[in-house]
Amino acid sequence: MRLANLNDRATIVRDEGVIDVEEASEGRFSWSIDLAIARIDALRSWYDKVDPPATRLVDAEELQRDPGLGPVVTSPSQVFAVGLNYRTHALEMGLEVPTRPMLFTKYASSLTGANASFRLVSTRTDWEAELVVVIGVRGRNVAIDDALAHVAGYCVGQDLSERELQMQGPTAQFSLGKSYENFGPIGPWLTTRDEVCNPNDLQISCRVNGVTHQDASTSDMVFTVAQLVSYVSSICEMRPGDVIFTGSPHGTGQGQRPPVFLAAGDVVETTIESLGSLRNVAHN
Repeated sequence: MRLANLNDRATIVRDEGVIDVEEASEGRFSWSIDLAIARIDALRSWYDKVDPPATRLVDAEELQRDPGLGPVVTSPSQVFAVGLNYRTHALEMGLEVPTRPMLFTKYASSLTGANASFRLVSTRTDWEAELVVVIGVRGRNVAIDDALAHVAGYCVGQDLSERELQMQGPTAQFSLGKSYENFGPIGPWLTTRDEVCNPNDLQISCRVNGVTHQDASTSDMVFTVAQLVSYVSSICEMRPGDVIFTGSPHGTGQGQRPPVFLAAGDVVETTIESLGSLRNVAHN
């Protein structure tokens, strides 16, 4: 099942059209995407049993470009992000591969939809394609073997990063440098976990103005999705709607020689196999 936040309403996406969740379920499930995710297993069971028809016909490929697509979570209690979680990215940055996950946060106010534009706040704004995990089941100290059962689903993410603030001062400002307005596009929809056989076997890419800069597989992750969920839950209680940006592969602007950063008018397209695409445009 694919669940979108379309025009601020929880919406199931089929190949041939969309289904308004509240309308089709006659109020059994909420119009709110956050409340729908909190009941994701019940919603999926209802959908599989009832198989409701589309309430509006629209091609799913066309829908990916709809400006009405909002973030697949609007008010997560926690947004986690993982640094240096791809071996080849650590190599391009000349850094050692971590022995435990390197965590920081992107603040929730940075989250936005699949086609949102974003403002450049310096000449050193960078792209980072990421697989995003959305939690569906509350848990603490979750075992690795049980971790994926706590996942509601997966979506495409772009961890836009303002490198000047990020690296400013005697200690890095990772969270602030990655949390400007619209610096966290996620979407275009949530693909539920039952539709993804192995989240660590997906192609992930990022193009800027049609030029491919990142093209890798999530199999290159240092820590798998299950390991990340388990690790985070060993410290923080994971709650429905919580978000994990799982790291970015090689090919970031900062990792190139010389470094390349975004300019006004640049189009950033982020794609993950089976999950869809984002299209975000930079402006001054």
